[in-house]
Amino acid sequence: MASQAGGHTDPSPQVLADAAAAFGLLASPSRVHIVWALSQGECDVTHLAARVGGTLPAVSQHLAKLKLAGLVRARREGRRQVYLVDDPVVVAVVHEMVRQLDVERSRPRRAARVSEFGA
Repeated sequence: MASQAGGHTDPSPQVLADAAAAFGLLASPSRVHIVWALSQGECDVTHLAARVGGTLPAVSQHLAKLKLAGLVRARREGRRQVYLVDDPVVVAVVHEMVRQLDVERSRPRRAARVSEFGA
């Protein structure tokens, strides 16, 4: 933690940059869905594409970016690659955000406001 303002300690610039990078990676609904699906268990790209409703090339690209960032990893199982979450903290953030938004969606005014700012 770095500077203090109003009695609260701010994170360091590097921590803020890392957080922004992680949120940037999760700015795509497809990537959030992929992380959500992988948090439920390991999956190969074919089954993952079917689950998230994406094409194999698109899901493969998303997985490559998530893998480069260290959010997911792959392991070989015979002739196929199986993907799994490699960052439980990101899973916790995704689960909490989805849970909070699901609760807020039941409130009409909030649902409209969230949709206004959507990507």
